[in-house]
Amino acid sequence: MGRSVLRIGTRGSDLALWQARWVQGRLQQQAGLAVELTVIKTSGDKILDSPLSKIGDRGLFTREIESALIAGEIDCAVHSLKDLPTELPEGLEIGAVTERADVRDVFIPHPANPRTRLRDQLQEARIATGSLRRRSQLAALRPDYSIVDIRGNLNTRLRKLEESDWAGMVLARAGVVRLGLESRVGETIPVEVMLPAVGQGALGIETRADDREIRERIAGLAHADTERGTAAERALLRRLEGGCQIPIGAYGRIARDDRGTSRLYLEALVGSLDGSKIVRGRVEGPPADAEILGTQLAEELLSRGGQAILGEIRSEGQARP
Repeated sequence: MGRSVLRIGTRGSDLALWQARWVQGRLQQQAGLAVELTVIKTSGDKILDSPLSKIGDRGLFTREIESALIAGEIDCAVHSLKDLPTELPEGLEIGAVTERADVRDVFIPHPANPRTRLRDQLQEARIATGSLRRRSQLAALRPDYSIVDIRGNLNTRLRKLEESDWAGMVLARAGVVRLGLESRVGETIPVEVMLPAVGQGALGIETRADDREIRERIAGLAHADTERGTAAERALLRRLEGGCQIPIGAYGRIARDDRGTSRLYLEALVGSLDGSKIVRGRVEGPPADAEILGTQLAEELLSRGGQAILGEIRSEGQARP
């Protein structure tokens, strides 16, 4: 292989740097290869005074990094897979998806709040989240809760929580654990209560489609079961989303059935913003049919009321491209 230096593009948050350094460490085990990080500020890092639902999130945390990748300024990019749009720019592809960390969300209570479980908070408690997916499921769980929108990296959110009168906030467990902040977790929320975001807990390594050398170098970081599970989730999102941010949760996993056969199990939901309408479904099938299963479940959700829910959200101007 020709390269002696490989350049990884990444955002500059503590979590993004942790993720990029993890990939860097794995790649540096290859003989004769130096791996450098290039920090790139994205639109999502610059626009912090507006909710994601008002500005749209398609490419918000990836666009500038992808431009650098296309221009040859970096050789690959490390993203939280949940940040990567389902439609990538021409000439780019996901070269590898890493083994998934815990997909669940967590409730982090205010330091002065003795109630550590999400559903046990006081009447009309204020709960912070920056996600429409979480907002919808929180409202379905406890319609009395007041949902507060929050933006910023993990440490910024923790500081805002400490300075607030909120009961707590909901975050992805993977990021909290990766930054060594697990002691702040009050409860890890079961997926039966709150389905995760598409791709949550996994890293996506983006490459140029014609760069065979980089694809070969990152191949050892790929995790087949995670790739298939998240492929099903992303196919579902591609069919449902239409480029807009809407309340969708999904979790695809590979497990063996009673006969020892490997199966892909995919569960997903579409919800209204106020949580009053939730359409949830599940499919299973051969892992090789991941994208077919994702599209199949999306069609089922649409036919069972999802289409009406999404139509209401878009007509109200709540979801933006």
